[in-house]
Order: sequence, then structure tokens, then C-alpha cells
Amino acid sequence: MTGNDFSAQLRDLNSTLETVAAVLDLDALSREQKELEAAAVAPDLWDDVAHAQKVTSRLSYVQSEINRVKTLRTRLEDAQVLWELADAEQDPAATEEANNELASLTKSIDELEVRTLLSGEYDSREAVVSIRSGAGGADSSDFAEQLMRMYLRWAERHGYPSEVYDVSYAEEAGIKSATFAVKTPYAYGTLAVEQGTHRVVRISKYDNQGRRQTAFAAVEVVPVVEQNDEIDIPDDEIRVDVYRSSGPGGQGVNTTDSAVRITHMASGIVVSCQNERSQLQNRATAMAVLKAKLLARRRDEAQAKIDELRGSVTASWGEQMRTYVQHPYQMVKDLRTGWETANISAVYDGDIDGLIEAGIRWRKQQENKKDSEPVV
Repeated sequence: MTGNDFSAQLRDLNSTLETVAAVLDLDALSREQKELEAAAVAPDLWDDVAHAQKVTSRLSYVQSEINRVKTLRTRLEDAQVLWELADAEQDPAATEEANNELASLTKSIDELEVRTLLSGEYDSREAVVSIRSGAGGADSSDFAEQLMRMYLRWAERHGYPSEVYDVSYAEEAGIKSATFAVKTPYAYGTLAVEQGTHRVVRISKYDNQGRRQTAFAAVEVVPVVEQNDEIDIPDDEIRVDVYRSSGPGGQGVNTTDSAVRITHMASGIVVSCQNERSQLQNRATAMAVLKAKLLARRRDEAQAKIDELRGSVTASWGEQMRTYVQHPYQMVKDLRTGWETANISAVYDGDIDGLIEAGIRWRKQQENKKDSEPVV
């Protein structure tokens, strides 16, 4: 690579970064940061714990976004200096370092650019993720547990707080279902592209003849409900059951009827929570999840009406949106975007940013196509 080529790539990256900064509106974020910092030091902040957590979480996010752009700007400037020094001294090691930094900058700025595509009504919210096993017996339950670990590891890799609300364990292996939250801004907009049916093809650990098995698991992602969402659930529309927690517990968790299951009669939605010892806490969490699911259903019904006006009733997420092949070769392939990798162990360990980013870009393309279609 020549010096001109290197500089040209840096200019392109700088242009992309400035476009991203304009979309993020750093001036507005800086003003919000000052307001949040003032609120964070208020002596009565923790009188309202929920409000305090919201303030501190938002402040952390805003500071992170501002610092991210500033850091990338500095790195772009330093990369140019590094290349010029390497070129002047004809130092192969320094040249390789400059090229590696260019590749790293390209990846980081591409990731930040993807964030600007998250402009949906609920995209900026935290997410509640539900996973349930499907067809495939014990392999399906085992696969569902793998997917749960995959998403929790993804959150851990990024430093995003998560909380498991409920896990229903299968008899032979794995889980029947699980519900957990990813508590960071834009978690919903980011993870929404993971919603759909996931399929695994592998040699079954539970078949004594070692035959190849296909199994399925479903992933559902909904936005966390906020206080101004107006989701009213009358008491006569729900049934509340309490029961003893199951699975790995400890001390008092499995000895009292603290787990809560709420059934919404009108919709048939059932949610449960058993992660706290207090029945009241579990009920509050279960109600929050129920409201999130009802909010998502309301949004989907509104979208269905729009799709009907356009002459299309095709769902946004189809069957088998992604396949995980473990035999006779290894490959993870997203059937919507075409993105694939042979490193399936890394994917199961939470390295799914490439899949998610491709999904976000694909979703935006689908939205743009819909917007350009005439209303019939």
C-alpha cells in the first residue's frame, strides 16, 4: 500500500465518522451529559431508586458514545502520523502496525455506523429476550441452552448488564425455555434482528446410534416497557399462580412458593419469574415482562395493518432465519443476509457481532424497500 492509498482510506474513514457524529448529534449529547451529571449528584437522587438507575444508566451510555467518537478521531490522527513515520524510516514492523491499526479503525467505525441505523420507535430501549426449544427433542433443549449462553456471553463481552428472569429446565438436558434482560440502551434495536427460528444440524449426543439430528429453537426479542407506554392490564384479565422455584437454586430459593407465573387470558401470553426470593419482586418482574410482550404485540398488529395496506402480509421474520451446521462440516449461516462463518465455536461463545450487524443492515434495506412501495 502506498502513502497516498493509506491517506485516502483514512480520509474516507474520517468522512464516515463525521457523518456518524452528525447523526448521533454530539452537541445534543454533550448538553444531555451536563444535565445528567447534575442530576446524578443531586442529594435526593436515590430517593427514587428506579429513577436513579435510569439516570446513571443513561449517563454511562451518553459518556460512552461521546468518548467513543472522540477516541476514534484521535486514533485517525495518530494513524496518519504512524504511517508517515514508518514510511520515512522504511520500518516494516511499523508499517505492519499502521496497517493493522487501519483495519481496526475500519472495523470500529463500521460498527459505530451500524448504530445510526437503529432509528425505530423502540430501538433505543433495553431488551427482554425469550428462548424456547422446538422440534428435535433433547437436542432442541440442549440447543436452546446453547443459544441462551451465546447471547449472555455476547452481552458479557460488551460489558452489558444482563439478568436472567426465568429458566425452565428440560428433563433430559438443556432448557424448555428461558427469559432474560439485556440492560443497555439500544439492546432492543440491536438484538431484534435475532428474533426468529434458529436451526441446528449435528450428530446427536442423545442418540445411541450417533445419527445426525436437526433441531429448532425460537428466539423472541421485545423492548422493555417504560412508564409512559400506557399498557394497562386490569386484574380480571390475568391469572397469577405461585409455585416453588425449580432447577439450580440454593438456600431458600427452592423451599418457598416464591416463583410467579402470570397468564394473560385475552392473548394467551404466559410469563414467569423465579430469580428472586421474594414473591412480590418476582411478580413485579413478571408483570414488566408481560407488558413488554403486549407492547410488542401491539406494535406488530399496527405493522400488520400497514403491510395489509401495501398488499403484503409477509412477516418480517421467516422460519429458519439462521442455520448452525456442526456435521458433516461446520458453518453458521444467516439465511436472510447470507453472512456466514466456519468458526461455530466462536459464535456459540458470543462472537456474533458480524451476524447482528449484517442483520441490522438487511433490516434497514427491507424497511427502505417497503417505504418505496406505493400504498395500494
